[in-house]
Amino acid sequence: MNFGSIEYIVARIDGDYAYLQQEGKPEEEPKCVARALLPPELTEGSMLHYEMMEYTLKSMS
Repeated sequence: MNFGSIEYIVARIDGDYAYLQQEGKPEEEPKCVARALLPPELTEGSMLHYEMMEYTLKSMS
C-alpha cells in the first residue's frame, strides 16, 4: 500500500464523482472519487496532488 504522495489527472467528471488517472500509469483503471472529497474548482484535465488523505489542486505554472 502506498502512503506517499500521488499525482492524478482528472480523466472525467460524472455527476457527483470524478475519475482520476494516476499520472504515469495509463494502464491502470481510473480511480472513482466522490467530488465532495475534491477541491470545488476541479475540472476535467485538472491535476491533483494526493497526500495525507487530502486532495489539492496543482497549479499549472
